[in-house]
Amino acid sequence: MSVNEIINMGFSLHKEGNLEDAENKYNEALKLDGGNAEVYNLMGVLKLQQEDVPAAIEWIEKAIAINPNPYFYETLFQAYIRGDFYNKIIEREDEVLKRFPENFSLLFNVALAFKNLNRNREAIKFYEKALKINPGSYSAWFNLAHLYSVEGEAKNALSAMKICSKIKPHDEDTEYFLGLALMRVKDYDKGLKYFEKRLCRETAIALQNKTYPNKASRERLWKRGENIKDKTLLVYYEAGFGDVIMYSRYLPLAAEKCKKLLFMPQKPLAPLYKDNPLGIDEVIDRFIPESNMEFDVHTPLLSLPYILGLKGDKVFAYSEGYIRPNKKMAEEYHEKFFNNDKIKVGIKWQGNTYYDKDRVIPTEAFFPLIEVDNTQYYSFQTFEGSEEVTKLTSRYNVIDIGKDLIDFQQTAAALSNLDIVICNDTSLAHLAGAMGIPCWVILPYEVNWRWHDELPKCVWYDSMRLFRQKAPGDWSGVFEEILSEMR
Repeated sequence: MSVNEIINMGFSLHKEGNLEDAENKYNEALKLDGGNAEVYNLMGVLKLQQEDVPAAIEWIEKAIAINPNPYFYETLFQAYIRGDFYNKIIEREDEVLKRFPENFSLLFNVALAFKNLNRNREAIKFYEKALKINPGSYSAWFNLAHLYSVEGEAKNALSAMKICSKIKPHDEDTEYFLGLALMRVKDYDKGLKYFEKRLCRETAIALQNKTYPNKASRERLWKRGENIKDKTLLVYYEAGFGDVIMYSRYLPLAAEKCKKLLFMPQKPLAPLYKDNPLGIDEVIDRFIPESNMEFDVHTPLLSLPYILGLKGDKVFAYSEGYIRPNKKMAEEYHEKFFNNDKIKVGIKWQGNTYYDKDRVIPTEAFFPLIEVDNTQYYSFQTFEGSEEVTKLTSRYNVIDIGKDLIDFQQTAAALSNLDIVICNDTSLAHLAGAMGIPCWVILPYEVNWRWHDELPKCVWYDSMRLFRQKAPGDWSGVFEEILSEMR
């Protein structure tokens, strides 16, 4: 039997998923022809299927040593990606540029490697090279749009997302990210329409429909331009606490459009909105059976600016002071914790890490700030991340307010006694901004769309100032800037 016949038998077994017998045939072929690069590559593919990445790399590298075929490089790069060996791809950057300058797949994978190592500028360069070869690649344009956005090139990001929408017209995910790109450049007139494709909207609607199947149907969603002057409107939460606080600025505008407004926030927010009506007739803070629940139309909260048809700067309505603390509770907190003549600073370093871990600040980064004279620091960290507070309290006179905070009514009351809040991008920042309390928000390098690119200014809250990392993961640089301002 010839070598080719043995290889073909092995390949047939391989395609059938009989990996053990295929491997035996490949080894048999190599005993007869030890320089067959194709067999080495096939062994590498087989080892990848067996989840043995190191062995796969070893076999494919042998194939390339015999024959530097672009297909073998593509297989090798897939093995590197499977093993998170992105540096290995970058080590072969010069080889790719020299041998295969017109190979889209290899250029794309080099770009992907740089992207995963947060070497964004180099990733952008390779995506742009790849797109000159294949300008119709959705993945390349999408990744490029993301990188442009991270690097503060909002207009370039928008242009790239527009190309994505042409390649995949009417694709919901594409339209959603196009909406974010539009809103990032403050084109809310167009962006809010695409923002309606967000997943959290669908989840919120589905939840209400399950709870109130006869009343919260899609047919009874409040539609843009619909007159509901004589109807009862149910507005309910979606996304996180910070989103609800930010978007609740639109509730008074919604109240003007309907006969009666019902609002259903998350339970920890309910007491806060009972103190701050915002045109709300009833705050729903418990389960109410459908037979006792009366409303005509409904909508998730984050859809309000689109439904209301807000344009231009009207999107940023009520830029501060629309949330006020419970006066009696605020006075009680003052007497218990804040009756001193120092500069009172509230801090928080972590939000919900389920969505984003890049916003978590190491507690040690606050040490230099706490050492500034005439300051008294208060930790507002609650739940996840609160175990870190001992790093502060064991070293400094930091008062742990967070351990006693049950809901946002209490948080607002305590917050009202501060001179300034310094925190990560979290619900505490939105609450401080909504209350008009000076707040310095510390952002990661990749900035959320709502903060735009005109840092340090924040158009959503007049009392807020934004600070951003100078490089991915670099908290020391931004804290040096904050320390200078604090002093």
